[in-house]
Amino acid sequence: MCGQKSVIRELFMYGRERAAEIGYDNVFDYSLGNPSVAPPQSFTDEMIRLLKESEPVSLHGYSPTLGIDSAREAVAESLNDRFDMQYEKKDIFMVSGAAGAIAHAVRAVTVAGDEVITFAPFFPEYRPYIEATGAVLKVVPADISTFQINFDAFVDMLNDKVMAVLINTPNNPSGIVYSTETIKKLAMILSEKEEEFGHPIYIISDEPYREIVFEGVDAPFIASHYNNTLTCYSFSKSLSLPGERIGYIAVNPACGDSELLVEMFGQISRGIGHNCPPSIIQLAVSKCLYETSDLSVYETNKNILYTELTKIGFDIVEPGGTFYMFPKSLEEDAVAFCNKAKELDLIIVPSNTFGVNGHFRISYCIPTEKVERSIAAFQKLADMYL
Repeated sequence: MCGQKSVIRELFMYGRERAAEIGYDNVFDYSLGNPSVAPPQSFTDEMIRLLKESEPVSLHGYSPTLGIDSAREAVAESLNDRFDMQYEKKDIFMVSGAAGAIAHAVRAVTVAGDEVITFAPFFPEYRPYIEATGAVLKVVPADISTFQINFDAFVDMLNDKVMAVLINTPNNPSGIVYSTETIKKLAMILSEKEEEFGHPIYIISDEPYREIVFEGVDAPFIASHYNNTLTCYSFSKSLSLPGERIGYIAVNPACGDSELLVEMFGQISRGIGHNCPPSIIQLAVSKCLYETSDLSVYETNKNILYTELTKIGFDIVEPGGTFYMFPKSLEEDAVAFCNKAKELDLIIVPSNTFGVNGHFRISYCIPTEKVERSIAAFQKLADMYL
């Protein structure tokens, strides 16, 4: 296990150490997806109000196994208002971020030896999330021209062992948003295969970047197109609360096993030591469900990087959301390319860890002025090749 540490985290730690040596302003650290904007003031105000006005023993006590009822009801209502759904409290499970959500979802719908399919490029932590359950992760090769789903390869991989398809849109690391056309085609194929195989195939939809979608981009709500959808959500990005570890699983009420699955999540928690996210954080986010942090800086940063890097000569599929982009590296060996970037104190993540060769990830959730100053470093890097 210790020989398989996260490349992203290792680079992030290197960036911190380097910044301590030469100063934060001199290191262009594009490694970690750590939000660079503050939470909305309403969240801070609600935290203060809860601490001042609530009875302390009750406020800091354990929440119910499935989460605080008022928070679950508020999440269901907000999803219904925003996406024209029919969720109820019984369809919602409060959880410690999207990672915890995926851990519960996979365990609920698979047994050891079952297969879960995902699409490259994919968040590398999917591998330990899934393999720790005893299920098998199968990866569909990327369509690097668009980073939409490679349907020909996907259909070839479907068999009766496949119990779930794990998707991430808007996508980390590409920044691409799956279009309504893509999701409808995915839903049609899965519905046909459910009938053929005689069992449900669940979409586990990893949606921490749902609110970071750029102007004019088609971004469908996945559960509105497929009944057997388990929506895994985190407030880490929308409210800039990654350290609070708070999110939920919403089981589409049109799924035949909705109430059973949520009850199962509660029992799965007993086996993996989850046992509910903090009560005060559940209560605070339930008052901010229609708000986000000021996310506009991410589109500003994207526009600067996409414009300037394409001018330099980088080949990039333009992101439709998130705070990531995934250019082609200027040599096939992405690790060697990123090591050359480190010599310029430009910290970028090689694509190998995301299941794709010859690319690199930029996580541009950093101050805009730093993005602007980093362009010279990218130019120096390109000058080594072009």
